[in-house]
Amino acid sequence: MTECNEASSRHAALELRLAGNATSPGHVTQRLHLIVAILLVAGRSAFASPCRFESQGEGRVVAIDARSVRLDDGRDIRLNGIEPTATTKQALTALLVGRDVILRSADDTPDRYGRQGALVFVGESDISVQAVLLAQGDAIVSAEITDKDCATALMESEAEARRQKKGNWADPSAIKNAESPDDILAEIGRFVVVEGKVLSVRQAGAITYLNFGRNWTRGFAVTISKRTLPAFESAGTALKSLENRRIRVRGWVEGNTGPRIDVRLAGQVELLGANEPTGVGP
Repeated sequence: MTECNEASSRHAALELRLAGNATSPGHVTQRLHLIVAILLVAGRSAFASPCRFESQGEGRVVAIDARSVRLDDGRDIRLNGIEPTATTKQALTALLVGRDVILRSADDTPDRYGRQGALVFVGESDISVQAVLLAQGDAIVSAEITDKDCATALMESEAEARRQKKGNWADPSAIKNAESPDDILAEIGRFVVVEGKVLSVRQAGAITYLNFGRNWTRGFAVTISKRTLPAFESAGTALKSLENRRIRVRGWVEGNTGPRIDVRLAGQVELLGANEPTGVGP
């Protein structure tokens, strides 16, 4: 209870500071969006506190796209831990344009496009912008963050939005049914979430296949390379144990005849409990 009270006090203090700068209609609108977003996760610091990595700098946000933000010093910051939805850019604009932010990550090595990857925090808030977006249903967990506690916290943020059918999750087609491979194949080149029952687990060379259809050529399948197996072993998951189990998998859709998702991180696969509600039909 003390932790929740302290978190609420920090959020209240942040709002007071924001209120002092919110005089124009545009700023008022941004502030209202931020208040709503923070209240969604206020008192639930587990959503963000595990993700408070080392500070990798700070700056003011001057431009935004769906995957990254630009700071006033010219740096482009890629939003670690999430993949965008149709509403991500709009939500980010309301949350971040003109805001001072702190960047946190395990390191500041830029990606091949020169973008610095980070979790983004507004001012002194202990809730990352990524967690806020996920809790609103304005983003999808990418599973790229391997820190266990942080990854779990981000998944919990997304799960809450799914349960309440917020944002992206209000669309019944947001979660694809593994038994409808044509629907998944239509999403080639996109990051999607799929749920279904693994009918068989087969190995061919260095690749393990989780097959969701009887027709291995045309049905949906998950591919996992041999080099990824240690990650599943560390997580305590034997791939063969997934046979006849319902799972949720996320990733980029590939394939020509049948749709595929290549799993490179153990966090891309979630085992669904017998009593856990899913986003697709039985």
